[in-house]
Amino acid sequence: MSERAFGRTGRTVSSIGFGAWAIGGSWGDVSETEARATLEAALDAGVTFIDTADVYGDGRSERIVRDVLASRKGARPVVATKAGRRLTPHVAEGYTPAAIEGFVDRSLVNLGVDRIDLLQLHCPPTEVYYRPELFSGLDRLIEKGKLGHLGVSVEKVEEGLKAIEYPNVASVQIIYNMFRQRPADLFFREAKSKGIAVIARVPLASGLLSGKMTRDTTFAADDHRSFNRHGEAFDVGETFAGVPYETALDAAEKLRGLVPVGATMAQWALRWILMTDAVSVVIPGARTPEQARANAAADALPPVDPATMEAVRMIYETDIKPYVHHRW
Repeated sequence: MSERAFGRTGRTVSSIGFGAWAIGGSWGDVSETEARATLEAALDAGVTFIDTADVYGDGRSERIVRDVLASRKGARPVVATKAGRRLTPHVAEGYTPAAIEGFVDRSLVNLGVDRIDLLQLHCPPTEVYYRPELFSGLDRLIEKGKLGHLGVSVEKVEEGLKAIEYPNVASVQIIYNMFRQRPADLFFREAKSKGIAVIARVPLASGLLSGKMTRDTTFAADDHRSFNRHGEAFDVGETFAGVPYETALDAAEKLRGLVPVGATMAQWALRWILMTDAVSVVIPGARTPEQARANAAADALPPVDPATMEAVRMIYETDIKPYVHHRW
């Protein structure tokens, strides 16, 4: 597995990381045994970056990460978690240094550590990014030794651009895939110039870019692809990248014809993301060891050739852009 610099933190991480949402919840039933085996497979394949959150299974994901890492020898991967979505109601006023510290203390226990490598604000309301007192206040958690670095997970490009104005923001997690290309217009350039680590999430558009879904595909009731199709529970951009399902299926079918021999469509979609050097790590999720190993293998694919890159761009421009580009 190749590694990339994680912004200005001084750390390097595997180009393919592990998104631990699926082993926590909201993706259908995944047994704890299967969840642990899936994470083990990713680590065995060379993954050195794990992304989780305190709300994934109400801490289940964090605890699985803790238990798996406790059983392994060797260098510890970078573990990032997120905080803020436990606020009830989830409003900007709730984002205070004291509230975040309370969530951090809970995650420290869940993860079994004295310091969190990277704590990310978890897609807070846009107003939060305009509260410098919050970001300066969170410096104290670094001074106390509870955090190694601070980052943000954003819904919108504009939120990412605002966040990187704060000197203590070391990373930005943002949706970037073949169906969500806007970050490449301006945000990546600005992030790279400031030494900001970029974590690319939802890389397969909730599985659409695996090429395995059809109009007849069904999802479990507790799978966000069932209950959040129209943003009923959280931002609709997190589910199928915000693209109408049938529209996305048609576009995915066009993309299928570009997949090179010897690669799955999912692997090729991950390799496409890695063509952007501003991306520090891409974090596909996995529900089985086989998926985890296949994701990691995408790193070894040859670069996507310029003609194919242009073909992907044109499919986005004609089929997808009107639905998402100016929204996120």
